[in-house]
Amino acid sequence: MPAPEDLPAGDFSAWLERTLHALASCGGTDVDCGTCTACCTSSYFILIEPDEQETKARIDRRLLSPAPGMPGGHVLLGYDSRGRCPLIGDAGCAIYEHRPRTCRAYDCRVFTAAGIAAGGADKQLITRRAQRWKFTYPTQRDRDEHAAVRAASSFIRNHPESFPGGRTPDNPSQLAILALKASRVFLRDAAGAPHPSPAQANASLAQQVVKACRAFDARKLRAAKGQPAL
Repeated sequence: MPAPEDLPAGDFSAWLERTLHALASCGGTDVDCGTCTACCTSSYFILIEPDEQETKARIDRRLLSPAPGMPGGHVLLGYDSRGRCPLIGDAGCAIYEHRPRTCRAYDCRVFTAAGIAAGGADKQLITRRAQRWKFTYPTQRDRDEHAAVRAASSFIRNHPESFPGGRTPDNPSQLAILALKASRVFLRDAAGAPHPSPAQANASLAQQVVKACRAFDARKLRAAKGQPAL
C-alpha cells in the first residue's frame, strides 16, 4: 500500500499568526479538509455556547445535553456508538453552514505544530491526518517559532509538577492550544539564545507560561465583549 501523500500546511509563521488571531477573536479557521471527516468521527463532544441560537435551532434537542461545569445555556452535542457526530452523513455535515463555533475553530494542524498525537485509539484518524501535514519555513523566524511551540509543548507535558495544582491538561487539544499561547516564552531572541535561559528554574518558567496564557485569554475575553485589545 502506498504511503499517504503529504498535505501542505502552509508557512508556519503565517499559520501561527492566523491561528492565534482566530483563538483570540473566537473566529473560525481555514483548513483544507477535502473529504476528510476524521474530527467528525472521532468521539468528540462538541460544545455549543448560549449565543449560537441558529446552530441550536437546527439540531434535535434530544441530541443536546447540559455541559458539565459550564454556565447555563452551554450544551454538548455527543456522538453515536461508532464515535460519529449524529449530524454527519454520506454528504457531509447536515448543518455545515450553521455548524457550531467549536467545529469552525477546529484545526488538526495544532497537533502537528505541537508534535503530539491527537489522543488514544479513538483519535487515530486525526493523528494520522496530522502526521501528513507539512509546514514550510521560508524564513528563520518560521523555524524558530515552530521550535518554540514544540518546546512549550514538551515543557508543559514533562513538568506538570511546576504548574499550579501540580498538573497540566490531559486533553491533547487543550495542551496543543496552551503550547501555541505560550510559545513566545520559548522563542529564541535575536542573538539566538533561548529565552528564557535553560538554567532558569522550572517553576519560574511555568509561571511565565501561566502568565502568557492568562494574558492571551484576557485579550480573548475583551474580544468576546467587543472591546479593543490592549
